[in-house]
Amino acid sequence: MELEKLKEIIADVLNVEVNDITEDTTFVDDLGADSLDIFQIIMGIEETFDIEIDNDDAEQISTVGDAVEQIKNATNNN
Repeated sequence: MELEKLKEIIADVLNVEVNDITEDTTFVDDLGADSLDIFQIIMGIEETFDIEIDNDDAEQISTVGDAVEQIKNATNNN
């Protein structure tokens, strides 16, 4: 469930097809995201899942799978 919602956020921010996004997709290399794009995606994640990802954790996110793990970790702590 987290992956599907996350793919929608990414597709919306980066203007890409949802079907082009997998857990192995990298934000920078595969999707061409810059730091502002990644910031917008993280803001979307925080709003959608009602969580907070601190800056150190956000810097560790390079793939869609990394973001899913951050979401799971944050939602399990609530």
